[in-house]
Amino acid sequence: MRPMRLDMAGFTVFREETTVDFTDADFFALVGPTGSGKSTVLDAICFALYGTVPRWGGARGLGNALAPSVTEARVRLVFESGGARYVATRVVRRDSRGNAKTAGAGLQLMPDGFDATKLDTGLSPEDLGEVVAGTPGEMDAAVLEAVGLPYEQFTSCVVLPQGQFADFLHARPATRQQILVNLLGLGVYERVQQRATARAGQADAKLEAVDQLLAGLADVDDATLERASDQLERMVALAEAVAVAVPELEAAHSTAREAGAALATLDAELAALGEVRAPAGVAEVARAVADARAEADAAAGAVSLAEEREEKLRGELAAAGDESALRMLLRAYADREKLAGQGDAVRAAMETAGVEHEAAVRALIGARTAAERAEQELAAAFQAHEEAKATDQAATLRAHLAAGDTCPVCEQTVLLVPPMPAGSAVARAVAAGKAARTSSEVARRVVTERDTAARELDRVLLRARAEHDGITGRLAELDERLAGAVTAEALRATLAEQARLRQGLDEATAAVRAGRDAARRARGTVDAAQERLRAAWRRFDSTRDAVARFGPPAADRDDVAAAWSTLAGWAVRQADRRRAERAGLATTVADAQATAATVTTRIAGIFVGADLPVPDEPVRAVTVAVERAEADRRRLVERREQAAELREQRVEHERRAQVARALAGHLRANNFERWLLAEALDLLVDGASGILRELSAGQYDLVHDKGEFFVVDHHDAGLRRGVRTLSGGETFQASLALALALSEQLAGMSTTSASLESIVLDEGFGTLDAATLDTVAATLENLAARGDRMVGVVTHVPALAERIPVRFEVRKDARSARIERTGR
Repeated sequence: MRPMRLDMAGFTVFREETTVDFTDADFFALVGPTGSGKSTVLDAICFALYGTVPRWGGARGLGNALAPSVTEARVRLVFESGGARYVATRVVRRDSRGNAKTAGAGLQLMPDGFDATKLDTGLSPEDLGEVVAGTPGEMDAAVLEAVGLPYEQFTSCVVLPQGQFADFLHARPATRQQILVNLLGLGVYERVQQRATARAGQADAKLEAVDQLLAGLADVDDATLERASDQLERMVALAEAVAVAVPELEAAHSTAREAGAALATLDAELAALGEVRAPAGVAEVARAVADARAEADAAAGAVSLAEEREEKLRGELAAAGDESALRMLLRAYADREKLAGQGDAVRAAMETAGVEHEAAVRALIGARTAAERAEQELAAAFQAHEEAKATDQAATLRAHLAAGDTCPVCEQTVLLVPPMPAGSAVARAVAAGKAARTSSEVARRVVTERDTAARELDRVLLRARAEHDGITGRLAELDERLAGAVTAEALRATLAEQARLRQGLDEATAAVRAGRDAARRARGTVDAAQERLRAAWRRFDSTRDAVARFGPPAADRDDVAAAWSTLAGWAVRQADRRRAERAGLATTVADAQATAATVTTRIAGIFVGADLPVPDEPVRAVTVAVERAEADRRRLVERREQAAELREQRVEHERRAQVARALAGHLRANNFERWLLAEALDLLVDGASGILRELSAGQYDLVHDKGEFFVVDHHDAGLRRGVRTLSGGETFQASLALALALSEQLAGMSTTSASLESIVLDEGFGTLDAATLDTVAATLENLAARGDRMVGVVTHVPALAERIPVRFEVRKDARSARIERTGR
């Protein structure tokens, strides 16, 4: 697998759209500060192909694909593998609950000569080529088919991520052995052993099935075949004998059928002629029609007389005048008389109300006069009360004076002190004031009551006058309406005459309805009689049509009874002639049936002689017997051929079972797989040892013993040490040697279709000293110079980066990481 172009958008640190063009980058380096996103480029390659990244910890780390605060990440990888070019695409989206899910994944085989730069022109996915996988579930098998490596092998041989570089070096022997089995595809031999065991079982099952079929074909010997042939010859002879007798039987049956058909025809004609009989009462049908027509004519005359009387009464009633107008005039007389009485009553009530209103007005005037006097008396009582208060105050002052004292009011000498009055003047004034107030309030209440009474009587008087005016107006209208009209008595006489005429009209109308009903019934009787006559003719026509083929005489259409009589007489004569012909036909039928019975007995004897049941259809029976005998013999021949084929199949199944069991036995002990693993490990260690010797300036060789890795330290007298005793830099050298050897030799050793066209290293070159770093760089340069694969490294060591011709510088700011290609 060789990457050609990588597009990222919203993927981890690459928030913005970023493209890495690996075209012509046979030896490249991803450089940049720590944390800038160099390893993320390798993560994007792994993710585009396999949907996961080693340092994410599996599919649960899918949320790591999304850059902070973005909702969608897209990765697209164009790569070559096995001479074909593919494009792999994956899309991750964050849903409304914050969960990251794969929204789309696909792998397409691009057409030959497709220019990858066209990807920037906005092509739809359908324009990129043939769809190999269209869903995430289809991607695993499609990528394995295209790349030739599953995810674990890809991250061990093509893209070697951080933290897993030394896993193969430090793995336990069993784990390393399983890794080699997976990498080299040696599991195919276990699958071959399983398939061989399964095929041996299948062959044994087929052997058992063939033996069962052969057991069922044990009766296919020569004697059985001879008996089947004899049975076929007997059935053919039986068929020939039946073929001779059957025409005689068919001729006898044909004669019997023809004579029987003629006899049946004659009997049918006799039956038809016997049905020609005049129905009972046919002579009375015509008379019933005449009687019904006479009765209908009489009913129609009665209806005409009743209609004339009705029309006469209707004219007299119309001449008597309009009843509603007469009744309205009579009602107007009654209304005037009633209104006149109401007017007298209203006039009397109005006069009474006028007298009462005048009395109420006089009483109101007197009450108002009394109220004014009470108000004056109350005002005098208030004045007397004020004077009484002054009198009581003066009496209080002089209660302490004596003759010769100075008056406290006028400051003059009092010569004589008046005597003290008996009782309080104010008390007497208060009592007089209360009495005056009570009188005033009573007077005001009387005024209010008299005023209310006067107003009510005024309203009553007004209503009486209005009612009187209304009655007077309506009387005037009625007088105008009745001017020139006849008297009420004349109106009543006219209405009585109209009632008499109307009663007569009702009676005449009822008579017309009754007469019409009678006429309708009479017409119904005529229709029924005519229908019976038509039915008699229809029955006659039907009976005559039934024997029309015999040539009946013409019918008299004016007299149905005469027509029936003529037809019945003719039918009797025709029947007598046919009875005379019937005896000869009956004799012919009996003779033919006797001949058929004789032939049938002879055919039955043929079947009994052949030990077969007597059938109802001899020809069909012998045909079936011959076919059955032929089929039995043919089936016996086929079973003999089938038995021969089964014996040949049994030999082949037995041979295949023996071969499959032998192959399964050789592979079951795993000796072959162990031998292959030992050979692969020897080749791997030899190749890695040569690389490690070069990287360590001849200090170390790599060896293995029972699956464990050791180094031989030539600077320490060839001491063999475990690989876990190596320093960090030495461990890197040994791990790099193994990775390069594994990548170098896997294509030659693997049974899979893996195409190792690139290797990318992402591990600590910074732990190496200058000399070792120079050796590593030279080793990588030689590997790239061979031109059979792309070599890439991820480093932040300037000394190594400067020796690599193509560099992709990764820089990161606060928003997004960016990549710029430098060098050749």
